[in-house]
Amino acid sequence: MMKFFKYFEYAYLFIAAFFLFEAFRIWNEERNRAYLFIFFVVIAIFMFFFKRRFRQKLENDKH
Repeated sequence: MMKFFKYFEYAYLFIAAFFLFEAFRIWNEERNRAYLFIFFVVIAIFMFFFKRRFRQKLENDKH
């Protein structure tokens, strides 16, 4: 079960990369929407590190 959570963490990085790509793609046409995508990038990266730390803490408690 922990391996599933480990792979799910990396989904947040994939999502962040996608939103970053979209932000650069629409930067000149829709600047406000690009800022929203950049905000989502920050949130996704935060979630990656948060979930990673939480999973590691659970693994350390089990051992």
